[in-house]
Amino acid sequence: MAGDDRAATATPERRLATNPLHSVAFSHALVSRGFTTKELLIFMHKSRRLLAFTTVSAVICTVGLIPSVSQAAGGDDGERKHSYAETHGLTADDVKNINALNERALALGRPGAAPSFRAPNSVDDRETPPAEPLDRMPDAYRAYGGRATTVVNNYIRKWQQVYSHRDGKKQQMTEEQREKLSYGCVGVTWVNSGPYPTNKLAFASFDENKYKNDLKNTRPRPDETRAEFEGRIAKAGFDEGKGFKRARDVASIMNKALENAHDEGTYVNNLKTELANNNDALLHEDSRSNFYSALRNTPSFKERGGGNYDPSRMKAVIYSKHFWSGQDQWGSSDKRKYGDPEAFRPNPGTGLVDMSKDRSIPRSPANPGEGWVNFDYGWFGAQTEADADKTVWTHGDHYHAPNGDLGPMHVYESKFRNWSAGYADFDRGTYMIAFIPKSWNTAPSKVEQGWP
Repeated sequence: MAGDDRAATATPERRLATNPLHSVAFSHALVSRGFTTKELLIFMHKSRRLLAFTTVSAVICTVGLIPSVSQAAGGDDGERKHSYAETHGLTADDVKNINALNERALALGRPGAAPSFRAPNSVDDRETPPAEPLDRMPDAYRAYGGRATTVVNNYIRKWQQVYSHRDGKKQQMTEEQREKLSYGCVGVTWVNSGPYPTNKLAFASFDENKYKNDLKNTRPRPDETRAEFEGRIAKAGFDEGKGFKRARDVASIMNKALENAHDEGTYVNNLKTELANNNDALLHEDSRSNFYSALRNTPSFKERGGGNYDPSRMKAVIYSKHFWSGQDQWGSSDKRKYGDPEAFRPNPGTGLVDMSKDRSIPRSPANPGEGWVNFDYGWFGAQTEADADKTVWTHGDHYHAPNGDLGPMHVYESKFRNWSAGYADFDRGTYMIAFIPKSWNTAPSKVEQGWP
């Protein structure tokens, strides 16, 4: 992707510290320029020291090790996973700036949202990516370990070719959309979902019996406090594979209810009929529940160019959010450090997660030098691939700062087991249902990873 390297303005050492692919590419470059083996080893040794220098722990929705099947299914407790910064060398200031920009996106996307923590006063290196010609084809992504990677400029080209369609016609990504995209992982979901993600219709899966049995039949690890132990056991009780399946099943029911429903009353009646036919516990949700009010609370449903108050013109799609459970700032400090076993558990019958207390507050440091990123978003859309492991999740690494320390934003297409594995920054993974107009093709039925 030589055409995209112009956007990568970070130093070679920093790019090596933030992407394992660069270590291989850079060593080949050094050899080709006549460096001796000894000089190459010295350089690589210095680079490893740079990689190990930072003790801060954070994740920015980016390249990670391929998880095992048990990890993706929730069978791993997650404590063996490292954060992105531990592995790739982010600084504490990097983490603060990422969190601050995430906070800024939240405030812009949801007017009136109050900051949940004190952000740095100056975060001014984010830039809106430039416009890309409508007919310019994208370059192939760089595939590595279940994940395909590209720079944000190339993602814009792909989006315009594949995901931008409105009523069958390609659309150039507008400046407003590129501005949204520049915020990183949440920007990818934001530009595809239309309105800023509200996260109100969230689903997850938690095995209460496993949690109780593990608490009873296992012991804390050496030097592990009771709070650490309970947080770890609770995290292992969540199964992201089952949570994703639950969201897909509900979205399917909703889409059937939307067919030929030209007013909201008909849609709700259809929805209740489909739920009854499937013997689904959501049938008994209160009429004021987020479940029944989700469509009417979607801005594009009311817009003339969107749903125009016609449910049949809308479709239910899915995205995901990873976050930390210990967000009660007035509660136990241990829960903010090690997780709150009781927080953000799904309803056992419906799978619904009450996200009203989610303020996108990051995990609190337990040791000097630690810092954690506050969330991670992944866009799924309406893919019809039945095998979850073959589905593709689009997300980003961090906000776009081509002339700053972080460098340009990268966009990733990850297979489900890679996406769902998460990092130590997060102990909750929820799968959200949102509504977008059917005329939008930001949710194609099939996503080809690393296309073309």
